[in-house]
Amino acid sequence: MSSSSSSIVFDDIFTIDGIDTEGKKFDRVSRLYARSKNYDMAMTLDYNVELFPLAQGQSFAMALASSLARDGGAPAGTDGAGADDKDRDIWRPDGKGRRGLEEDYDYVMYGKVYKFDGGTAEIVTAYASFGGLLLSLSGSFRHMANVVLGDPIYILLRK
Repeated sequence: MSSSSSSIVFDDIFTIDGIDTEGKKFDRVSRLYARSKNYDMAMTLDYNVELFPLAQGQSFAMALASSLARDGGAPAGTDGAGADDKDRDIWRPDGKGRRGLEEDYDYVMYGKVYKFDGGTAEIVTAYASFGGLLLSLSGSFRHMANVVLGDPIYILLRK
């Protein structure tokens, strides 16, 4: 997966099995169903089709990160003593912040892990919400050990 100094807590390549299989409910939002190539994970994701158009059978890279900082940044809950304000804010709308992981991806959302189901002994499911757009990621608990309930999280997608 990723090194311990990185802020990426999960990453893999996914292939889309279906889009809006239960019908389209919103004009600009679709729900995709995908399976990962390396870790055999199942993902359901709501995303904006105008900003990031995808098609069935297409593959894309997905990463979950605790921060956009390339070096992992300060752990959540620390005050960053001694760091300048510009160093704490990786992404800024005026483009004056440091360059982070978002530079390497086409579509980024910020949200929170709100539920974690144990399921069977081996299979777990993590649920996250990105401003109402939902993510469900199911698979072996070994690959999601760094995904923590209640933590803020970024999802990063790249074609």
